Amino acid sequence: MEAKPPRRTRERILEVSLRLFNEIGEPNVTTTTIAEEMKISPGNLYYHFRNKDDIINSIFAQFEQEIERRLRLPDDHKPTLDEVWTYLQYMSEFLWRFRFLYRDLNDLLARNRTLETHFKQIVGHKKRFAREMCDLLVADGEMEITPEQIDVVTTNMVVLSTYWLSYQFVMNPRKYNDPEEIGAGLHQSSYHILSQMAPYLKGKSRELYDKMARESSSKGAQ
Repeated sequence: MEAKPPRRTRERILEVSLRLFNEIGEPNVTTTTIAEEMKISPGNLYYHFRNKDDIINSIFAQFEQEIERRLRLPDDHKPTLDEVWTYLQYMSEFLWRFRFLYRDLNDLLARNRTLETHFKQIVGHKKRFAREMCDLLVADGEMEITPEQIDVVTTNMVVLSTYWLSYQFVMNPRKYNDPEEIGAGLHQSSYHILSQMAPYLKGKSRELYDKMARESSSKGAQ
């Protein structure tokens, strides 16, 4: 079997930095911490990145590219509500991989101009995605809602999806790095996000939502 080529130092720095940011929080990690964890000299690290913000921006660029790709509805068919549910759970696993961006969001935005500008765009993409879901349901007669109500509902969905990890950190700070504990909570976020649409759902979509709500409630009771 042909041996895999060794990962480049730059890629390893990003990988280790992401893990440390996720596990102990970005404000608690310095470039010295990263260099020591990798067993390389600070000079070697600075050869690849000017400072910690340069590392953060490089990680964020990966995150941004991937989340923009994911915030698109399929072109080949109109997704049903249960497909959207599954999709949101799939998204939660992606957010877990970059969870420090959400846990430390306000601090990062306050001092990093690049993240301030680009994360606002991501929030806009999230709201557009939520609005497209609502518009499809309205067009299919599965949702009865005014444009003004859609604006409120989609805003609430974006707030929930953006700050859910912060909520989990407040509720379980000592278990924040437990993938089973937090992962289960992230999957629960799918129910809470879709619940914003529930009062306006009709027909088959309402039946699907009620079924998913019952299943979510039974899992939460376990």
